[in-house]
Amino acid sequence: MKKVLRFFKDETVLCVSGVLALISCFLVPPDREYLGYINVDTLGVLFCLMAVMAGFRKLGVFDRLARGLLERIKSERALTLTLLDLCFFGSMVITNDVALITFVPLALMIADMTGGKGSLILTVTLMTVAANLGSILTPIGNPQNLYIYSVSGMRLGEFFLSMLPYAAGAAALLVVAVLLFVKNRPVSVAMTGRPPEMSKFELCWFSVLFLLCVLSVAKLIPVTVLLPVIIVAVALRDWRLILRVDYGLLATFLCFFIFIGNMGRFEPFRNAVLSVLSGHVLPVSVGLSQVISNVPAALLLGGFTDEWRQLLTGVNLGGLGTLIASMASLISYKHLSRHSPELKRRYLLIFTAVNVVFLALLYPISLLL
Repeated sequence: MKKVLRFFKDETVLCVSGVLALISCFLVPPDREYLGYINVDTLGVLFCLMAVMAGFRKLGVFDRLARGLLERIKSERALTLTLLDLCFFGSMVITNDVALITFVPLALMIADMTGGKGSLILTVTLMTVAANLGSILTPIGNPQNLYIYSVSGMRLGEFFLSMLPYAAGAAALLVVAVLLFVKNRPVSVAMTGRPPEMSKFELCWFSVLFLLCVLSVAKLIPVTVLLPVIIVAVALRDWRLILRVDYGLLATFLCFFIFIGNMGRFEPFRNAVLSVLSGHVLPVSVGLSQVISNVPAALLLGGFTDEWRQLLTGVNLGGLGTLIASMASLISYKHLSRHSPELKRRYLLIFTAVNVVFLALLYPISLLL
């Protein structure tokens, strides 16, 4: 029993997602259509990225990057802004998921080195907001953008201009948040020793693999090709890296896919969506994202409307709010909860509060456009 309680405590989101998936199975009994729920591309790319990131961690890449930042940046405020910039602008190219997988572990490592655990919750929260909002500016920034861009026939310039006011507003709010809530105190850390020598060959090896992952995100390489290549290539360097993949996170995504797929087929739920959608695409997409996440909200509502700009705005702003409003937010939560389990409850409270404030401040922009 103690082991069960400990597992639930360590894997709260996984357990909740599993319960939701199980309940939804009673609403929609299992059949062949279940196979269509699973977004194999998302799971495949996530697996590949986590395996490659394990390789970078083994090489000490994040440790060196943290040391490099600390040598050049002397204040907590400047350090926080740098981490937010990495997430905000990086997500435009490598997606919000990849940005958080890449940079949240770096923030945790820096917190350990500087003793800055007190501001860790706010930093990770703002990094998550930065990744979710920076990614809205490009079609490849997140899965819902890629879907809407593909099916709507929008031109690249139109897409960019549609999201620019929200991205600009988000950038301004992030800077204000840092100026208001992050102290400008000096950052000092005692560097003990030097990091071990890094194999340039292995660094190039994993860098190429990371590039392949990015190309797959951009739909230039099929995941069916990427997955075996990454497994073999990573195992050739160190097969134990495959064991360091966060399979709990993959299982969480899998459970949510089942829950979301079943809710999309549950007639009372679908009818309720249709009854409120007409003329209210933006608020409905924001609200629905809070319950089933913004990617499936885009997929579900995309079949019932051609108001693409409203849907695009709604599901991107809808990534703010609850922890599951954007599946990428689960990545930050998992990293933080494993690093500092005692901060999980406070993180959920602060994360939700900050997201609600950002949503409340950005939503009125839609009323002016």
